[in-house]
Amino acid sequence: MPLNATIAKVTQDIIERSRDSRQAYMDRMKGAIDQGPVRAHLTCGNQAHAFAAMEQDKGTLAGGKAPNIGIITAYNDMLSAHKPFETYPNLIREVARAQGATAQVAGGVPAMCDGVTQGQPGMELSLFSRDVIAMAAGVGLSHNCFDTTIYLGVCDKIVPGLIMAAATFGHLPAVFVPAGPMTSGLPNDEKAKVRQQFATGEVGRDKLMEAEMASYHGPGTCTFYGTANTNQMLMEFMGLHLPGASFVNPGTPLRDALTAASTERALAITAAGNEFRPASEVLDEKAFVNGIVGLMATGGSTNLVLHLPAMARAAGIQLDIDDFAALSDVVPLMAKVYPNGLADVNHFHAAGGLGFMIGELLDDGLLHPDTKTIAGDGLGSYTQEPKLVDGSVEWTEGTKETLNDKILRPTESAFQPTGGLKSLSGNLGRGVIKVSAVSEERRIIEAPARVFHDQASVKTAFQAGEITGDTIFVVRFQGPRSNGMPELHGLTPTLAVLQDRGLKVALVTDGRMSGASGKVPAAIHVSPEASDGGPLAKVRDGDIVRLDAVAGTLEVLAEDFDSRTPVVADLSANQHGIGRELFQTFRDTVGPATTGAASVL
Repeated sequence: MPLNATIAKVTQDIIERSRDSRQAYMDRMKGAIDQGPVRAHLTCGNQAHAFAAMEQDKGTLAGGKAPNIGIITAYNDMLSAHKPFETYPNLIREVARAQGATAQVAGGVPAMCDGVTQGQPGMELSLFSRDVIAMAAGVGLSHNCFDTTIYLGVCDKIVPGLIMAAATFGHLPAVFVPAGPMTSGLPNDEKAKVRQQFATGEVGRDKLMEAEMASYHGPGTCTFYGTANTNQMLMEFMGLHLPGASFVNPGTPLRDALTAASTERALAITAAGNEFRPASEVLDEKAFVNGIVGLMATGGSTNLVLHLPAMARAAGIQLDIDDFAALSDVVPLMAKVYPNGLADVNHFHAAGGLGFMIGELLDDGLLHPDTKTIAGDGLGSYTQEPKLVDGSVEWTEGTKETLNDKILRPTESAFQPTGGLKSLSGNLGRGVIKVSAVSEERRIIEAPARVFHDQASVKTAFQAGEITGDTIFVVRFQGPRSNGMPELHGLTPTLAVLQDRGLKVALVTDGRMSGASGKVPAAIHVSPEASDGGPLAKVRDGDIVRLDAVAGTLEVLAEDFDSRTPVVADLSANQHGIGRELFQTFRDTVGPATTGAASVL
């Protein structure tokens, strides 16, 4: 089927908008590629320092002819998703040696866990950690000793930060290697029920802890479809994983075989071979459009609406939130994975997973089929699935039919005809709302505002019994300039309880919500943010606010609204403690949410 007209138009709009910046970027990448193998420009002293600890690989490295892989790793054992990466460098080195090549860990990057910092002061560093990750990876690769790169990272800010680095060093090939999701534990809906019971005092902390530990119980990503697993989907749709690699569980023979195959592929696509695939050519406008299509078709995390523009800017590409909305209008929602449904990502993968979805979307003309990927030319190979045959990976034809239509459906009978995201605009600014998990009767909310300056105050008002009628909660001064734009996922149980009591409730904020949030309407990333003089700073208690996710509007219905003086908040408490002092420069220089809330681009 020919390419969908809207997909084609949005892509062309992005190309035209990005023409100058993309050309300048590609000129820089060409200049770096034209310099040839980078180690040739290092002095003997430079090289001696780089190879001193490499023992059995010294001779190969000093010869300068065999490719050398630079590994950037986000390993730590604070994150369940990154614990498996502990053993990956040794495996990668062994596979490289067998190919007559070498591999070195170029550097490690920080990788914080939003699950640990959720609702805590440390969450105020979370978004900015993405830019730190990009810079840390840049430090590792600045040694200029590498012919190709492997990136080991999975979770929320880690993959976006690594992509920003991969694009910046886009003269090198970049292969992303996942670790996979943990095996299924306590079902996510049961965990959510216990959280709501705890919020209302029906159960104690012992029952809450028991439920949480039964849900998050082993190595691998959390099994709900939040930001971490959305990242993995994105890497496959954009052609940076090997086909079918995203959702294979850790500690399995197939997982190790895919890591070995990824290493072999990273070596095959260097400039020394016949399949040179620098990251700058993989990360083009079509790849980003394909990634957004995947985001909509799966009902993925709203965090990617923030991260994708920053990732694209690193490759000279300019995305706008209207691009997301336009694509959402023509891409059907094909998956129901928690919080959009009851299944987890393991169930989704078993039902046919990403390979089935990519095949359906290609057949319907909803993806660019002619992108360049690390696996080859065209996205068609990503409809295949990996199998372990005699200890090695072989790719076979994936399923052409869903194996569970309660979780995964073809485009013609999708769960809804449009994707899971709407852009919003009005006299409160611009923002986005994830609607894939919001029931249709809750997509238009008009109610009096209750204004708060932090999420703790919302919980206090709830516990005091102050919320007895329909309410739109305006939680402002939560943007990147205010306090680093923490996720407000801690509000989800409270708002869900109010909604379950029959109240019409919604959230409007210049902050973020977790990728695990969904059934309560939430207008997020509202820009300009309150601390930058944005309209949110003019809202007063009792103002009638209308959030219309059908028409895409977000407005205060007050005649004097535009003439009001914005409120100025005391943000001094957000400037010190738990490392906040170190991030003042980021808060001072960060861009708006509409362009990715980045400080380094």
